[in-house]
Amino acid sequence: MQRRLVLIALPVLAGMGFAGSAVAQRHDSTAPIDFSAQTIELQDRANRAVLSGGVTIRQANMTLTAARMTVAYTGQVLDGSPQVSRLDGSGGVTVDRPGQKARSQYAVYDINARVITMIGDVTLNESGNTINGGRLSINLDTGRATINGSTVGGTGTQTDSDGTIRQNGRVTGRFSVPDRN
Repeated sequence: MQRRLVLIALPVLAGMGFAGSAVAQRHDSTAPIDFSAQTIELQDRANRAVLSGGVTIRQANMTLTAARMTVAYTGQVLDGSPQVSRLDGSGGVTVDRPGQKARSQYAVYDINARVITMIGDVTLNESGNTINGGRLSINLDTGRATINGSTVGGTGTQTDSDGTIRQNGRVTGRFSVPDRN
C-alpha cells in the first residue's frame, strides 16, 4: 500500500509552516525561460535540445538545476524563440521557489500542465520543515505539493545529515515546533 502526504493550504498546516505564501503563490509559467549550461546539443528534427554540465534553468522566481536537461519544444517559434513544452532533468535535480526547495534524482516540468514531477530520493524543505519520499508532484497553479513513498532506486533506511530518518517506500519527515517561551 502506498502512503501519500498531501500538503495544502489549510489552517492546520499553516501552524506547521507549510501553508505560507510560498505554497500558495502561483508561478508564472508563461514567463520566458532562461538557461545556462556547459554544452548544448540541438536536435532540430526531434524538436529538442540537450543541455549538460551544471545546467541552470530560470523562469520567473523559480530556478531548476541539474547535471543534464532535455528541453522539448514545439515547432512553433515566437519572437525568435522556440516554444518549450517540457523539461526533463536528471542528475541531482533541484527546484528552488521562494521559501521552498526540493531535491530529487529526476524531474519533469510539464509546462503546458504547469506541473513539476520529481522522482527518486525526494526531499522537500519548506519553512524549516522537511518531508522525504519517492515521488513529489507540485502543481504550480495551486501550489499543492503531493508526496508519496514510491521508490526509485535504493533500499532500506538511512539517516540524513540533519538526523532525519529516511525509509524507502514510506513518506517520512520532521516538522519544526515553534518556540513557546
